[in-house]
Amino acid sequence: MKDKVKEVWNEAAGRAGQQYIGARRRITVDPITRLEGHGKIDIFLDETGKVERAYFQVPELRGFEVFSIGRPAEDMPQITSRICGVCPMAHHMAGTKALDDLYRVEPTNAAKKVRELAYNAFMLEDHALHVYILGGPDFIVGPDAPAADRNVLGVINKVGLEVGKKVISMRRRIREFISYVSGKVVHPVFGLPGGVSRGIRPEDLPRFQELAKDGVEFALFTMQVFQDIVLKNDAYVKLITSDDYTHQTHYMGLVDAKNHPNFYDGMIRVVNPGGHEVAKFRVQDYTDHIAEHVEPWSYVKFCYLKKTGWHGFTDGPGSGVYAVAPLARLNASEGMATPEAEKAYKQYFNLFGHKPVHHTLANHYARVVEMIYAAERMQELLADPEITSTALRVIPTHTPTVGKGVVEAPRGTLIHHYETDDRGIITNANLIVATQNNSARMAMSVEKAAKGLIKDGRADDGLLNMVEMAFRAYDPCHACATHSLPGQMPLALRIYDHERRLLEEIRR
Repeated sequence: MKDKVKEVWNEAAGRAGQQYIGARRRITVDPITRLEGHGKIDIFLDETGKVERAYFQVPELRGFEVFSIGRPAEDMPQITSRICGVCPMAHHMAGTKALDDLYRVEPTNAAKKVRELAYNAFMLEDHALHVYILGGPDFIVGPDAPAADRNVLGVINKVGLEVGKKVISMRRRIREFISYVSGKVVHPVFGLPGGVSRGIRPEDLPRFQELAKDGVEFALFTMQVFQDIVLKNDAYVKLITSDDYTHQTHYMGLVDAKNHPNFYDGMIRVVNPGGHEVAKFRVQDYTDHIAEHVEPWSYVKFCYLKKTGWHGFTDGPGSGVYAVAPLARLNASEGMATPEAEKAYKQYFNLFGHKPVHHTLANHYARVVEMIYAAERMQELLADPEITSTALRVIPTHTPTVGKGVVEAPRGTLIHHYETDDRGIITNANLIVATQNNSARMAMSVEKAAKGLIKDGRADDGLLNMVEMAFRAYDPCHACATHSLPGQMPLALRIYDHERRLLEEIRR
């Protein structure tokens, strides 16, 4: 009788992503939603219904580091931009900067400004994607709203059709500009070692300056939307600052000479949980500071601070776990380089009353601050007389050996590292991507949210979405992060007939 009850329970619970295992229950969220790539969450409950363990697992594999070997290095900005359709510009730019270093060639000032202009346009557009479409529904529509409403249509229904049109129109215009500069919006082709393949024509400058002006207005409008919907809602602020979504870790970000965030170039700065600088280094020295740890249950490698060491999935000053992305970039900085962004930066830290801010969900707020900076930086670059210069490239002459490049992807610090023979053929490639930098903290965030939110074994759709919010705040891209082979992981292959009856299951 007991086995029959278990069988019936499993049949019903299986449809809800739950499974009875001995005296325990297993809750599975598969697939997780509103992110780039694929992933699942396995939550194991003990006999009392409390969460014993929760695993944030990435079961997909993209082998870009492996099949880059044997390719010409100059192909890498195009090859790696195929890793992800959401952040191709980040990989293209990191790859292009790695080629600069590989061939020991310094691009012209105009080329660097055109690159940075296109890159800030990409950051503005990509952040808008997350604010309104990926992460935004959790706040604009509500974390426990029906699943059918937690999407862009639900957002438009909540904020109104005119606002929806404004968001779609602005993203379209920015993407058209990116296409103009980089050749393609999804897979850019303009980055070359020593420069770019095309620049800004003087006759096109006025309409792009108008776009940047509208971009600043759009970013400030987005901040107002965020303040009205999220920050004026006491329940949301309480959720953001709750212990369920808080971890005290180190933070990493790219900064300029004044320790202001810079998405395109600078030094990599690390601060500890108290906000004190513990490292500041060039990308060429990243292997002295960053190491990678492997777990058997995920294809994502877990980065940690090499000098602190790997001490497991723990936080605090003694842990080597660190974070990247908007929250981390603001924590690792000492202000913003543009006026409206600086105002928003001060308001951000004044709201939380401390720096660093350790609340994972504050990533959403920090992302809007960065939208303002990206738009203002576009304005500055488009006002620079050199932006229409035709001096766009220095031809490299150096024999290649090793090259490393870094940018701040929307999701955090992104490093490309290439090694070649004297003909420029890749012999080794290593990519340290944003989601990989965040992977340890993200796994910790999912488990802590599950433990804090799930009581007495009860977990409805809304509650499980709130567990998903713990990873969604990082805006992760698992396609980018799973680029090598760390080892074996469990695999289940199920074969069904045409009527969806299970014929066979093969497990590793």
